[in-house]
Formats: sequence, structure tokens, C-alpha cells
Amino acid sequence: MATFASLGLSEWLMEQCKQMGIARPTQVQENCIPAILEGRDCMGCAKTGSGKTAAFVLPVLQKLAEDPYGIFCLVLTPTRLELAYQIAEQFRVLGKPLGLKDCIIVGGMDMVAQALELSKKPHIVVATPGRLADHIRSSDTFNMKRIRFLILDEADRLLEQGCTDFTKDLEVILGVVPAKRQTLLFSATLTDTLQELKSIAMNKPFFWENKSDVRTVEELDQRYLLAPEKVKDAYLVHLIQKFQDEHDDWSIIIFTNTCKNCQILTMMLREFRFPAISLHSMMKQRQRFANLAKFKSNIFKVLIATDVAARGLDIPTVQVVINHNTPGLPKIYIHRVGRTARAGRRGVSITLVTQYDIHLVNAIEEQIQAKLKEYPVEEKEVLKILTQVNVTRRQCEIKLESTDFDEKKEINKKKQMILEGKKRGKMNLKKFKKRSRRKSERCRKTN
Repeated sequence: MATFASLGLSEWLMEQCKQMGIARPTQVQENCIPAILEGRDCMGCAKTGSGKTAAFVLPVLQKLAEDPYGIFCLVLTPTRLELAYQIAEQFRVLGKPLGLKDCIIVGGMDMVAQALELSKKPHIVVATPGRLADHIRSSDTFNMKRIRFLILDEADRLLEQGCTDFTKDLEVILGVVPAKRQTLLFSATLTDTLQELKSIAMNKPFFWENKSDVRTVEELDQRYLLAPEKVKDAYLVHLIQKFQDEHDDWSIIIFTNTCKNCQILTMMLREFRFPAISLHSMMKQRQRFANLAKFKSNIFKVLIATDVAARGLDIPTVQVVINHNTPGLPKIYIHRVGRTARAGRRGVSITLVTQYDIHLVNAIEEQIQAKLKEYPVEEKEVLKILTQVNVTRRQCEIKLESTDFDEKKEINKKKQMILEGKKRGKMNLKKFKKRSRRKSERCRKTN
């Protein structure tokens, strides 16, 4: 079995790994670190929870220690505050002996303060494409001409086109970083876009993909629980009670499909005296970050979240993931359950499956190449709390309706529609100008 020494890492880095409880390299680290240290571009695709972040953080820190200057490394990540802070934290902890300076550039924060941070030439910049592109367009107080590493984390999300299309922002960023650099792409899922990138000639490119047939880690015990739609919440409360009684130190993440449902479930579980906290996109970013910090530090043992928390978050103490709704896409399921059983630890995932979700479970099992086992539950115990759960849920719904929660949602929708309308308006203007040019050309020809 490989060791960090055999991969070529320095002693000080191995000591930092030891202090963090990282004894041996994972597969993605074992395969990708030597190639990165050799100066090659790298694309790594591995299961969620397999240690991808450390696979690029460790070699970058080793190279930085050899020649520390200016903005050395740029890490781009999808539009998520939590993931950006987590990557920066790994750089900070592992690079502590270097006196590392990092800078986080994400939306929702003060741009002037961020511009000042960039002008101080931090060693590591972790950014979302949209906000960094805004800084490049509006400021000349910093430059990225000496960057040695460009890293795309969650590369499948960054490069896919659709509702979150980063193409224009990436073009702006790629226009200011040097052509002579190392480019590293990491992802948990290999999409068609990433497959196409393999054929592009890069800097002595190295590609590694986890070839396992099973798309989730072996340490994960994957279960399903058949629960009629109308009694699903009672099953959820029963599960939380069971885990809290048997393992009061366990942390649990519950995934649900909407922000409103996330808020209602949090309120409901608190009524049952469970230490629950929420995380969803309707919350302000500072509040999301604060809530995540409280969950990481075990102040709260239960986190109810939408898919904003499904990717990238590394919280080693999570023992259980519960899917309150069956994910509509197998890819989402893989990322959700990947929040537990990380870096060789064991974990359990339980998906609540209603009578309408059987086809979704079949699709998930086909994708992950594994069968979900049934989770045994005493139905009599669930029926005992059914009425109380339904009444409490309704009370929480009424309480939430009395706030401006739905109003905020509508305002956000309108903002999005206005933005989309502007984009459509620009497109229509271009089409109009094109037609006008064609008409004038035809007129000239006829005359």
C-alpha cells in the first residue's frame, strides 16, 4: 500500500496530514499527486468522499513551499459559499507552517472588501466564476499573470451548460490567467463534457478515473424505507428518535426537495426537542455559513438541507444521511449519500420511498450498480406518534405562512425573471439588428 512518502510529499506535509488524522493516501490521492508534482495537467474523477480536495491541495502546497510569491493558485468552484470556505479551510490547515494567505471571492459579500483582499496578493484564491469575473471586469488592482495552478473543483458543474451556465465568466477568467500553467480538474461524476476534455491536448495530461462498478463507497450502508406519502413525516421523526436514543453523539443530515419543506421540517423537529438546524438557498449566505459551522462543531446534531448541501461538503462526523424525498436524478442521490462514509469511515443512508417513487429507486440502483436494502422499522411505534406529528406539522405550516417566507420566495423569482428577461431582451435586440442588416442589404441589391 502506498504512503505519502512514496508519493513524493515533503516531511512537513506528512506531519500536517498526521495531525489531521490522515494516515494513508486514498486512491485518487495515490494516483493524482505524483502526476501533479511532475508538473502535468490532471483530471481526476472519483467517488464522493474519496479525498479529492486533498489530492490537489497537498501537491499545490508542496510547490508553493518551494517558491512562495503572489497569487500562486486559483481554485474555481460552483456557486456555493460553503464549498468555497471548505476548500480554503483545507489549504489553511494543511498549509499552516507556510503562513499561508488565502482569499475567498464569492457572491453575497462586499465587493470592495474582496478587492482589497485580492490587492494584497494572497497565495490562494478560492472563487466562484461569476463574482471573480465581475472583479476582473471592474478592477485593475490585481493581476493573475503569475498563477501556477488553475483548479476546477466540481468540474462537471462548472463546465455543464444549462440553468447554471458559467461559459462567459470562465472565458473572462481564462483570458487573464497565463497559458503556461498547470490545470487540474476534479469531479465525482464523469460527464460528456469532461469526457470531451480528455481529447484536448493539454500540458502532458494525466487522466484518472475510479473504475469501480459501484458508484458509492463500500463503507456506506444504503437502505430504503417504504413509507406512504401521508405518514412519511412520522417515519422521519421515529428514525431521528431511534438514532438519538441509541447514539446520542451521532450527526444526521436530512435532505428534502424545497426550501419551504426544509424550514417546516426544522421547525417540526425542534417541537419534538431535537437539536435541528436548516440550510437552504433562501437563507442569507452569512446565516448559511453560521448554521453550517454550528453543525460542524456539534452544537446541533441534525441538519435539514436542500441540495445546496449535497455536493462537496466534508463533515467527517456525519454518520447518517436521510433522504426525506427520493431524488429525481441518480446523480443527486450519489452526491447526497456521499455526505457520510467519507475517507474510509462507515455511514448509513436511508431513503424514504413512497408509492410514487419505485421507478426512481430502480433508476438509482441501476446507476450505482448496487441494491438498496430495506431498513426495518416497528410500524406500531410509528403509528403511536402519527397524529402528534401531523398536528405539529400543520401548526408549523401555519406559523411559517404568518411570516414573509413565501413573499421572499416570490421576490427572488421575480428578480430571476427580470434577469432572464434582460438576457432575452439582449438576444431579441441582436436578432432585430441582424434582420435589419439583411433587409438593408436586400434593398441595396434591388436598387
